[in-house]
Amino acid sequence: MSWLDSIPLPLLILVCLTLGLAPFFPEPHVWEKLKMLFAGDLIKPIDIFDFLLHGTPFLILILKLIRVFSNNS
Repeated sequence: MSWLDSIPLPLLILVCLTLGLAPFFPEPHVWEKLKMLFAGDLIKPIDIFDFLLHGTPFLILILKLIRVFSNNS
């Protein structure tokens, strides 16, 4: 997973705060899609794509943090 090691953590956090949460008003997009997912309303292809687009930075950040903390132990 050298590609994951090559991504700087501050850059990844910035991407999560911008793309991951955009648009910010009335609520972050990824939060809206998560609510739709748990309610069973995430069925339209555009909504699924939107969820993947806004959720991918958070997934990569979680994987990066797991890798960083597992290498330090």
